[in-house]
Amino acid sequence: MANVFLKKGRAAPVVRRHPWVFSGAIHHIDGDPADGDAVDVLDAGGNWLARGTFNRSSQIRVRLLTWDKDEVMEARFWRDRLEQAVTARRALGLGAGSSATPETTAYRLVNAESDYLPGLIVDRYGDWLLVQFLTLGVDCRRSVIVESLVELLEADGIRGIYERSDVDVRQKEGLEQRTGALWGDEPPDLLEIRENGLRFLVDLRAGHKTGFYLDQRDNRARFSAHCEDAEVLDGFAFTGGFAAYAAAGGASSVTLVDSSAPSLELARRNIALNAGVPAARLRDATLIGEERHFEYLEADVFEALRRFRSQGRSFDVIVLDPPKFAHTRRDVDKAARAYKDINLLAQQLVRPGGLIFTFSCSGRVSADLFQKIVFGAVEDSERKAQIIGWMSQGPDHPVALTFPEGAYLKGLICRVW
Repeated sequence: MANVFLKKGRAAPVVRRHPWVFSGAIHHIDGDPADGDAVDVLDAGGNWLARGTFNRSSQIRVRLLTWDKDEVMEARFWRDRLEQAVTARRALGLGAGSSATPETTAYRLVNAESDYLPGLIVDRYGDWLLVQFLTLGVDCRRSVIVESLVELLEADGIRGIYERSDVDVRQKEGLEQRTGALWGDEPPDLLEIRENGLRFLVDLRAGHKTGFYLDQRDNRARFSAHCEDAEVLDGFAFTGGFAAYAAAGGASSVTLVDSSAPSLELARRNIALNAGVPAARLRDATLIGEERHFEYLEADVFEALRRFRSQGRSFDVIVLDPPKFAHTRRDVDKAARAYKDINLLAQQLVRPGGLIFTFSCSGRVSADLFQKIVFGAVEDSERKAQIIGWMSQGPDHPVALTFPEGAYLKGLICRVW
């Protein structure tokens, strides 16, 4: 096994168990590892620190996996890490072998670095697993990872494993995008899942991310509790997740805005799928679709909200869950302007005493910066606002304490006067 020696003074992050070693921290390499090979990482004095996978094509030259010198990254290692993640989800009441009911059948099973498996994403949608191999280290070990998942979950009812490694980040690892069945049956064109008792159709093969924003499950339920008799605006509505929860919470009307016609059509189907279905876990005796009015608007959200403002429209509750605005550090300033713009528009559209649920999923935008951006929007709107709640990703999307970058989703609940 090759040895990667760090420069003097660059060992601290590794000692603190941060999983990334950047190229600029490396002094020299003793040996000639192939990309994807396991390597040992040593400090400038030759003291062993950790072990990970190597990739010359990436600025993150080594992805660390273990700080135990006796732990060998063979098949058993990968199975044990996956089993740990599965057990953690069962402890949350998700998956077979737990106290879960079938009210929720979709959740994240493996969350990459925060489950100590850098670059590996595994989401469960009913009887299918969707897998993303985002780094070379896990991509080289696809077969053993798939075999381990089958061994751990076949008795749990999974029918197939489908790959969705169709993301741009693979380019930074020197990898091409790839999709397709890895084991068992291919998923249907649209698969029905349940979330807190609500029903949704998900496009597993081509939907954004892995088909549904699973990280917002708890936030959607929290949002629903504030929608009774409210006129709701759902900006960046996607396939209607927040809109369905608004209806379940008793909203009098819901306006969905998204630039994607196919997403809005699926949102329409999701709303219809829940028509007449009791949503007792969210609000007793509510029937989605009963005396509810839904408006579907295909438009750029920024332009649509400006048009609403010029028309004098207003809403009781607004939710803003935009896609990632900052993909790199260079994008942060531009993203900050976009977040401020959309939040300023929301401040101008919400009625006095109304609520804004506003989110950022840009990992490059910290929670502190996001709150400052929203403050700037409030200041420019010349209105008063109170933060009455903070939001993040659900517990099936954990954040390792040694990897704060994993806390990508942040949200605020603001009451505006």
